This record gives sequence, structure tokens and C-alpha cells, in this order.
Amino acid sequence: MKAVVINEYGNNDVINLVDREIPQPSAGEILVKVYTAGVNPVDWRIRSGAGARFGLTLPIPLGSEIAGVVEKLGDGVIGFKTGDAVYGKIRIGGFAEYAIARVEDIAHKPQQLDFIQAAAIPLAALTAWQGMFDLGKLASGQRILITGASGGVGSLAVQLAKANGAYVIGTASGRNENFVKQLGVDEFVDYTSENFIDKIGDVDLVFDTVGGETYLQAFNVLKAGGYFVTAVEFPTEEQRNTYGDHLARVFCKSDPDDLAAISALVDSQQLTPHIATVLPLSEVKQALELSETRRTRGKIVIQIAPDQN
Repeated sequence: MKAVVINEYGNNDVINLVDREIPQPSAGEILVKVYTAGVNPVDWRIRSGAGARFGLTLPIPLGSEIAGVVEKLGDGVIGFKTGDAVYGKIRIGGFAEYAIARVEDIAHKPQQLDFIQAAAIPLAALTAWQGMFDLGKLASGQRILITGASGGVGSLAVQLAKANGAYVIGTASGRNENFVKQLGVDEFVDYTSENFIDKIGDVDLVFDTVGGETYLQAFNVLKAGGYFVTAVEFPTEEQRNTYGDHLARVFCKSDPDDLAAISALVDSQQLTPHIATVLPLSEVKQALELSETRRTRGKIVIQIAPDQN
């Protein structure tokens, strides 16, 4: 099978598209024939060196978000059968024709989605869900600032927050204003022409998907006792000492209950993925380059198998 693997850390020059043996599922695992895979910042961060920090060992097969069909079941797996359409977040190995998933990593694909759309949901939506609701304690009626509201995670975060009854403020570039407003934000801030700290304040939760200077400035709009969750930065010791458990970095983890709740919102048409571009597996380097710009509207998806819908 074809798979994307790195043998060392670095830029896109270390990306290799290779032939590998099809893996076989162990007990509690499922072999998935991958039709599509979502591209996420974690992929190029692993490539750039974060793999060691995450406890991975070279060589590393890249890719952590998949949609496809069940090819083979490991011993003890229940709730799935061969041929089931599934989607989910896996640790590594999703940029490949076949991938191994633990049974808790995947769920049945929502009927509302095709495979391209499905690849845009699991990791990004779980990141937003766990960041906003588990760590950020977001409740109905609260005010939330979502930075990077037009991106793969941000665009889903807006919809999840609105479905939960929050008042949502989103930042993005002016060219994405209509897109972000269509997602349902109550207020939009064009970060290219105005500073959001001059326009808003006293938010109950900041959910940051941008990092850098935006991350630092966003502390200024947080109300006393509010929560701050970032999906991209690593808070400093000083920041942690100041904010305690009200400041967190979200690390997306597989959770079948969370994914089931997300799937229900998809099927009830309260959550819709938006696709920035679809590229073949052979253009994985371009996909990662686009992701690194952090300027895409919606999700980058790699199509590995032909349309199956």
C-alpha cells in the first residue's frame, strides 16, 4: 500500500511516499480502507520535530484523521462489521491506503456526509469540543471569542458553540467575513484592519486556534474568572501561575461519546464541515504547506481512493 512516512524530522523535504505492507489489526483494533484523510497542524508539527515530544519513534507514518470503510476486524471488536463506513481520529498512519484504528477511535460515518466531508470532522471537531466544553466549561448564554474562525477547527468551533447557545465572536481576515458570518457568529472582527481588543471585552472563554501575537493579545479580553483554551500554543509557567486551571492547552483525544455527540449534531444539520481544497495523496507536501499558512477557509482533505458515494 502507499503511505506517507518520515524517517527524520525537518521540512517537507523529509516527506516520503512509500510502499508498505498492509498492517493487520490486533485485538481491539480495526483495519480501515482509507478513502479520505483530513490535514491538520499536528501533522506538520510532528514532521517538524514534535513527534519526539508526543512519544513517537521514527520512522513515523503521518496522518491522524480518516474516513473510509472497515476492511478487517481484530479479535474482540463489536459494534462494527466489514464494509461499514466509518470516520475518526487515530494516532498516526492516516495518510495511507489502509490504517489501523482502535475501536474507540472511530464511529460510524454520519449519513449526511460524503467521505470528503467526513474527513474534515473528527479531529477538528473533537479539538473544539474538548477545548470549549471540557476545558473551557462553555455554557449557554456565555460569550466566547474564537480566533481563526474560518479555519478547519475554528469553523467547527463556531457552529458547536452556537449549537450550545453561546454568544460567539469570531476573528478572521476580511476576505472570510461572509463565510464566518454564515457560520453563525454574532460578531465578526477583521484582524487585518482592526484590533479585536479595541472592540470586545469581558468574554467568558477565549478559544484560540491562531497562536502567536493573537494568543497574547486575547488575554486582554478575558473577564475575571474566565477560561482561556488554546489549540496551538504552549502556555508559559508564568501564565499558568497567573491563571491556574483556567488556562489550558487542548490535546485532542479519542472519545467515542464525544464523537457520537458530534455525529448527532451533523445528522441534525447543526454542524457542517467546509472544505478548503481536496488534493491527491501524491500532493501531500502541498497539503501540508497550505496547512502551515493557517489561511485556508475550512479544511484541507487528501483523497486517497476514488469517490465511493
